Parts: sequence; C-alpha cells; structure tokens
Amino acid sequence: MSRRTAAVTGMATVLAGSSAGTASWAAYRLLMAQAGAARGVIGRDTSKPPEADGVYTAGCESPEPWRPGKPVDVHLMIFGDSTAAGLGCANCEEVPGVRIARGSAEATGMSIRLSTKAICGATSKGLSGQVDAMFVAGPPPDAAVIFVGANDVTKKHSISASAHRLGVAVRRLHDAGAVVVVGTCPDLGTVAAIPQPLRTIVHNWSVRLAKAQFGISADAGAHPVPMGDLGPQFLTSPDRLFAADGFHPSADGYALAAAHILPVLVTALAQRRAESPQARSAERRGITARLRGLVESPGWRVRRSANLVHIESPVQN
Repeated sequence: MSRRTAAVTGMATVLAGSSAGTASWAAYRLLMAQAGAARGVIGRDTSKPPEADGVYTAGCESPEPWRPGKPVDVHLMIFGDSTAAGLGCANCEEVPGVRIARGSAEATGMSIRLSTKAICGATSKGLSGQVDAMFVAGPPPDAAVIFVGANDVTKKHSISASAHRLGVAVRRLHDAGAVVVVGTCPDLGTVAAIPQPLRTIVHNWSVRLAKAQFGISADAGAHPVPMGDLGPQFLTSPDRLFAADGFHPSADGYALAAAHILPVLVTALAQRRAESPQARSAERRGITARLRGLVESPGWRVRRSANLVHIESPVQN
C-alpha cells in the first residue's frame, strides 16, 4: 500500500479516462467524484516507518545490532511497498518484518538477521532497484519476503507488466540462492473509503493482479501467499484491522498479514535446510553411526571381500 494515498484518486482518474470512449460522460464524472471523495477521506500519511533491522533470536527482548562478520543462521530481507515497510506502525514490534523475523526465530531456534529494503510508495517497477541495492550492499540473503501490488493497482499499471516485473525480481533472488516468499496484491475492495462502483473496479483489478502474481512468482521459484484471502477479515473488522486513515493496516492488520506469511517461510526454510549438502552429509553420518553401532553389537560380524562389505547378522536359535 502506498505512502502517497492520493494515488487512489490518480488510479480512478486514469480508469475513468481510459473508459471514456465507451462509458457515458455521467459515469466518468461519477468516478471522478468518487476519487475525490476517497482522497478526502484517506488523506496522506507522510510518517516514516520504525527502523527495525537487527538480529533476532528466540526470546530476545530487542534485536541485537548486526555488524560485519557477525554470524547468523538466516539473513532475511524484506522487499516491496509500505505494507512491507510497516507504514503507520507505532513501534518496531508492530512492523511486519519484525513479526516475521521474530516468529521465525521462535519457531526454528535460529538467529535471524532482518534487513528491510522496502520503500513506501513502491510499485513493481521499484523492485529492480531494491534488488540492485541489495547486490551492491553485500551478498544475497538466505530468505526474502516481498509485499507488492497495491500501488500497481492505484497507479493503473498493466497487470501483465506488473506481474512480469515481480517475476524478474523473484528469479534474480531465487537464482542467487534465496528462499523467496511473495505476498500477492491485497484486496483493495475492502477499503471502505473507496465508494461504489469504484470499489468494485478496484476489487476486480486487485484480484486479477494477485492471480497473475501468484502464477508468475511460483514459476520463478517463489512461494506465493494469496493476501487477498484476508479480505473477508478486513471487511468484517475494519475498525480493528485498518489504521486511522482507513487504507493502511493497523497493528492488528499487520500482525494478520505476518501470520499469513510466517508458516510458509518457516516451512520453506526447513525444506531448504533438509536439502542442503550439510544436511545430507549429516544424514549419511547418522546412517553410518547407526550401522557401526549395529555391527559392533554382540553376534554381528563384518566380512570384507574384494570391494564389498558384508554384514552378517547373528544366528537366531
């Protein structure tokens, strides 16, 4: 979601203008009026999200600052827009990246370094710059979480182009060795400040973009998470899940989004560790140790011939 919430009205203006050739002038003026009303209700949030980067471990009260050379188990980076950055959060603990990093540390017992590359107001066009900055700053992360799409809707970017740009960013991160989890476009049709019929247009656009993002990010190697699934909860509990501007999530809304992402990320990290050469080597060492313990027990014998090793079991009387 965008720091420049007035972009909602920009989207409506372009939508109305692009359909002026087929829609009536009355419909055009209606959408324009609704865009203005939405802008007046939503306003503009110019605050800066809390800075929350650091190293999180299970049970820690606050993150430990990271310094070059400090070892960590997992380096997690957050990419995307203001939802990823946590715009509107009152403190660090409310930021979705912190909730994900802390939750991952609690679930796995590993140390998680959190680095936030997300920028308020970003669209899918900005992902390439965020990924570029990551490569300039240092080695790629072990895991990446991306929230993007809402601003592509409000700015009326092409659905196919937006999805393609996301896919390119995912592929770059995946090819660099990162586990990638993508939170697809949220359902902007849940924003009550956008009146009907404009809200229906925004809802349809969000759903179509989310579907395209899901498919292309999965093809690029990511684990997509449909954030639109949270739409019914935002619709039934808007006072609790939306911030005061009625557009960005509240602390509870961010907590819900993070909880939707967390199990997918933890599962993907566990799968990656199980598939690592170290894990396979440890498994082989475990099998060897079990066989050694077996053949060293009374009654078992090891007989070698040529290049083969035969394990002879004890005779049962």
